Amino acid sequence: MPSRTSTTKKVQKTGKQSPIPKEILENAFRLMATAKAMTDIYEANFKFVSKYVHATSRGHEAIQLAVGMQLHPQDFAYPYYRDDSMLLGMGLRPYQLMLQLMAKRDDPFSGGRSYYCHPSLRDEHFPKIPHQSSATGMQAIPATGAAMGFWYHEKMGTLPLGSAKNGKKYHTETVVNLDNPYPYHHKERKEMDAKPGLVVCSLGDASVTEGEISEAFQMAVLKKLPILYLVQDNGWDISANAAETRVANAAEYAKGFPGLETVSIEGNDFETCWNTVQDIFEKIRRERRPFLLHARVPLLNHHTSGVRKEWYRDDLAEHAQRDPYPILQKLLLENGFSAKDIQQIENEAIKTVASDFKLSKNAEDPRPEDLFTHDYAPTPVTEELGERSPANGETKVMVDCALFAIEELMREYPDCLLYGQDVGRRLGGVFREAATLAEKFGDHRVFNTPIQEAFIVGSTAGMSAVGLKPIVEVQFADYIWPGLNQLFTEVARSCYLSNGKWPVSCVLRVPIGAYGSGGPYHSSSVESVVAQIRGVKIAYPSNGADLKGLLKAAWHDPNPVVIFEHKGLYWSKVPGTEAARTVEPDADYIIPFGKARTALSADNQKIEKGESLAIITYGMGVHWALNAAAQFPGQIEILDLRTLCPLDEAAMYEAAQRHGKVLVVTEEQVNGSFAQTLAARIQENCFNFLDAPARTIGAENMPAVPLNTILEQRMIPSIEKVAKAMGDLLGW
Repeated sequence: MPSRTSTTKKVQKTGKQSPIPKEILENAFRLMATAKAMTDIYEANFKFVSKYVHATSRGHEAIQLAVGMQLHPQDFAYPYYRDDSMLLGMGLRPYQLMLQLMAKRDDPFSGGRSYYCHPSLRDEHFPKIPHQSSATGMQAIPATGAAMGFWYHEKMGTLPLGSAKNGKKYHTETVVNLDNPYPYHHKERKEMDAKPGLVVCSLGDASVTEGEISEAFQMAVLKKLPILYLVQDNGWDISANAAETRVANAAEYAKGFPGLETVSIEGNDFETCWNTVQDIFEKIRRERRPFLLHARVPLLNHHTSGVRKEWYRDDLAEHAQRDPYPILQKLLLENGFSAKDIQQIENEAIKTVASDFKLSKNAEDPRPEDLFTHDYAPTPVTEELGERSPANGETKVMVDCALFAIEELMREYPDCLLYGQDVGRRLGGVFREAATLAEKFGDHRVFNTPIQEAFIVGSTAGMSAVGLKPIVEVQFADYIWPGLNQLFTEVARSCYLSNGKWPVSCVLRVPIGAYGSGGPYHSSSVESVVAQIRGVKIAYPSNGADLKGLLKAAWHDPNPVVIFEHKGLYWSKVPGTEAARTVEPDADYIIPFGKARTALSADNQKIEKGESLAIITYGMGVHWALNAAAQFPGQIEILDLRTLCPLDEAAMYEAAQRHGKVLVVTEEQVNGSFAQTLAARIQENCFNFLDAPARTIGAENMPAVPLNTILEQRMIPSIEKVAKAMGDLLGW
């Protein structure tokens, strides 16, 4: 219905006495006075608080409070860096926000790890706030992922994190610390009906020009997701204004997404904001579809503490005329409040803010040892379990071992789902790696996405936040680049920067490597780049049994896992890769990350005579080495790392010390590669045991793998090249 879903309307105040209850008006003004007092005290203590960069909501308070005060504990919120009024509206006290302002140890959001107003909150009494980055547009994809998680739960008949249990009424008490004398609007929350949750993604208008925003809008409309994109438009980026950076405001831009209903309002008028948000929230909860609310607001404070308004702004007087504070004061006067009442509320707000500022200033700073906590959440998989080679098992190609692993997971766990490009019913993956899964489990559990790798990767953060464990696929390693921003910024850092509250549980499958003249955009190896992203685990198996066991471990791991799956090993069609076919392990088989496997052992006599060599490798390198080792009977030990992060350094160093000679084999271009770092670590940690330099062999250092077969073969390693490198090192 285009008339409903693509119209932009202007909402204007009627001028009648406000239908908003006096209690809400009083609480809104108290919170707005609090936000203003916070800005004032930060300015008065500028030199102290500007040690760490921060921004405040001054000018944006009305729309932020209208949203924050109407969120429930079953909702998910993704505020941006100027949303401190929204946080106050949710029921947080100034003290909690100030602990983050000053990067204190008891900062409830990040433990002193992230900036002011970069919240992450996981408390049953409050709206859930998963970790997000500095929120300059990147948060739209994880937020939309959370809304897609709601969609999935509703399809499955399951409950997302934070929902009322079994349809009963949700009852909470004492949401805010009673030691705080400040009467927030839901200090004592009464019973409320267990309405379906929704997601709010808060954005500055300038961030809507980010390409990732369109990916989020696209999926929100395609799946009819219960999300509000709140766009606060103050007319500025940093020093660039709207006229020089945007051809349309957010509401105008959103018309290109039929089904995303847009509403534009003046965001400085609390009454208009409250009524509009109330209406939109009711529709989202009832109709389960996306909205965009574009709110025009003044920017009355600095962009941030480090970029001050007086340096470049020429519109300060005009913005001051649209201040939401006197507008709300006037509304109170029109609705039974006296000037004395208003002054008393202001005085109480100033007193509370001053008291909380002093408390937070004197709070404990983080301790040096705090640096090393929550880089990963603990995994339950700590040992190898199940039967790797069942007595009656059948030999399967590698791609089928992965397929059966996912089928077993989906059969047992309703929170397991799979999505990506072309994995759905029609094709089941370009490598048939998801064949028949949609037929067996439904199109809501196995589905295609548009060509948007950023969404595929980043949405897992939101899906995980609402209690799901998605398996997603980037079709080729060459296509991972658009997704790296989300992987690095949103997914990998979530556990650490939320101080352990929001680890992202997801599995990212990435077919990788050169195979059959795939050419420059279907042949790349990218593990060195991904290995630089801290907070992600990485597997790179060489055979079907390991792929199945590692996939199971990855899914049960509460952390993000990237699994590189070499295309040339999927069916063992490449000569010399027959060992990638294995007996399919049983359904309980699982391999812990960080445990290497000896793929070939050397003869003890050769070792004792100093005539042996250790090969450190993974993926296709295992097969090049296995075939090359046939030319050096008994002299070669091959250590298959299986996982690159965590890395089995102990096994690697033991092999180096046992043999005194080490060759690291990779398919990547050698210079600056992960493989070279392995050789450097061996050199650094085992120098006294080495009889020769630790060597590395890999692809030629050219920009891309060429299409022509002759050039491709010259570019990448081979059995013959690895055998020559073995011989050279053995003869050292």
